[in-house]
Amino acid sequence: MKSMDTTQLLERLDANEDLYIIDVREDDEVAQGVIPGAQHIALGTIPERLGELDTTKPYIIVCKAGGRSANACAYLEEQGFDVTNLEGGMLAYDGELEFK
Repeated sequence: MKSMDTTQLLERLDANEDLYIIDVREDDEVAQGVIPGAQHIALGTIPERLGELDTTKPYIIVCKAGGRSANACAYLEEQGFDVTNLEGGMLAYDGELEFK
């Protein structure tokens, strides 16, 4: 499974790269802020929302600390998606946040 740390993510955000970020935390966690541009798909709803994802896009998967996103990555890889786990999750992320 591919992974990146938050420093690598912040560098890519600062470079204005087109990133496809999926936040798999629960609604109450997402209410505390998400990485700008991230799409919220709670971990338990991923199987039913696969149709919203595109197998041609590389996704970065985020949760609070990196465990749930690793589980999401394993599942999505099995479904044919190109995914990268954000190590340390939102606990390690110190960039700007967006509130939805």
